[in-house]
Amino acid sequence: MSGTASPARRSSTLRARLRTLIVVAGAALAVVVLLAVVVLVRLVDSQQAVTETYFSALTHADGAYIRLLDAETGVRGFALTGDPVTLEPYDRALADGVPFSSLAAAAAGDGSSDAVVSAARAAADAAGRWNEEFAVPAMGDVRADGPAALSTDDVERGKVLFDDARVAAQAYIDALRAERSTALGQLHAWTWIGAATVALLVLSAVGLGIALWVTLRRWILEPLDDLAVQAQAVSSGDLHHQVIVSGPGEITDLADDVERMRTALVDQVQVLEASRREVAEANERLTEQAEELVRSNRDLEQFAYVASHDLQEPLRKVASFTQLLQKRYGGQLDERADQYIEFAVDGAKRMQRLIQDLLGFSRVGRVGGELTDVDLDDALATALDQLSEAVADTGAVVTHDDLPVVRGEAPLLVQLLQNLVANGIKFRVPDSTPSIHVSARRVADSWELECRDNGIGIDQQYAERVFVIFQRLHPKDVYEGTGIGLALCKKIVEFHGGRIWIEQPDGAGTSIRWTMPALPHPAPHGGHHESEPSHA
Repeated sequence: MSGTASPARRSSTLRARLRTLIVVAGAALAVVVLLAVVVLVRLVDSQQAVTETYFSALTHADGAYIRLLDAETGVRGFALTGDPVTLEPYDRALADGVPFSSLAAAAAGDGSSDAVVSAARAAADAAGRWNEEFAVPAMGDVRADGPAALSTDDVERGKVLFDDARVAAQAYIDALRAERSTALGQLHAWTWIGAATVALLVLSAVGLGIALWVTLRRWILEPLDDLAVQAQAVSSGDLHHQVIVSGPGEITDLADDVERMRTALVDQVQVLEASRREVAEANERLTEQAEELVRSNRDLEQFAYVASHDLQEPLRKVASFTQLLQKRYGGQLDERADQYIEFAVDGAKRMQRLIQDLLGFSRVGRVGGELTDVDLDDALATALDQLSEAVADTGAVVTHDDLPVVRGEAPLLVQLLQNLVANGIKFRVPDSTPSIHVSARRVADSWELECRDNGIGIDQQYAERVFVIFQRLHPKDVYEGTGIGLALCKKIVEFHGGRIWIEQPDGAGTSIRWTMPALPHPAPHGGHHESEPSHA
């Protein structure tokens, strides 16, 4: 059997392996991501230099070159005609200063190369010399003396100065374009490097995913599958299959736990088999005892029925002759003899009632009566008719709601209602008029009925005891009876598939409730109403 995991098996846990794998994968991915960030920064810088810095510089340089040409055209026209209107291009070209003068400062400030800065300064200097050494003096001479004021040498000297300025401007533009071409090459290079970096990043992610899947499959899924197969073999009934799994420490620990559970199950199965044999033997003995109890109970019921039935005739004779003795010889003997005769008559009568109640109790469920649809309104009317003398003597008021139609034995249901109403009359408060009300309400598939009175009530601690046969809560000289009434009610209700109990009322009196199964398709019945009080 497998015990605790050996040190060799626990030397490499799944947690340690996963931590190492995640650290290595994270480091590799971090390097690739860092490289991608560097490439992206350089690519953005190169793109900005090409599309913004050099494009703007070339645009401004071309504009300055055009302004320089416009300025020279204006000066030359003014020198030939002396018309001030011809100086408009010159004035417009020098509105923001001498061409290339601001570009030299911009080139020095935006990080351009030394060659570009030198070319920008040379262009600015050449344009300034042309303007200062030729354009300004020439315009002054023409204004003063007209076009004839400029000699051929002056014009030639201005042409040389302008050619120098134009050559310097073109050199600056060429330097800008050369540097832009270099930057464009770098942009292309960094673009390819960026694409390669993205591909590397994708391949790294895919590779890491594949490596993670393979690793997790080898470290987790395959050992767990192996463990599941072996556990399935054990759960299928092969409890002697030893569970051994190789893999990370956590999974081997789990396999060890399963193995310990298997050995415990083997021990428990052995104990259960022994217990099952004992239970089977006990169940067999219990079945025999139950059958014997059924036979004994049947014999007891038969005995109670036969005994109570056979006692009727001799008891009837005893009662008849004691009553005849009391009637014929009462007052002819002494007072004690009359008392003895009265005791005998009373005992015979109580014995007759007890036998009759016992006989009725034994007949419930034993003598098969006809099951019919019984209208409890009619059953209650029959019960009150049989209690008419008690109702008349006590002035009892018996009311009821609209009662349902149920399936059962009519005589037994009449007996049930008669006993409950009789209890309400018998256990009344002295010097008060009994008031009894019978009601019903539908609860799911059953009817819940209630017989409520205003009598002395039943303490909740005796709520179960009153349904036990021959159990009395009061002395016989206070309230007469045999102690069978409510026990008979319980037997009748249970015979019809219901239950009966004492409900603690919200006021004085007693509330006895019981249930009866409702008919699947109840017969038409009147609406809810309260009947007139019933009297004898």
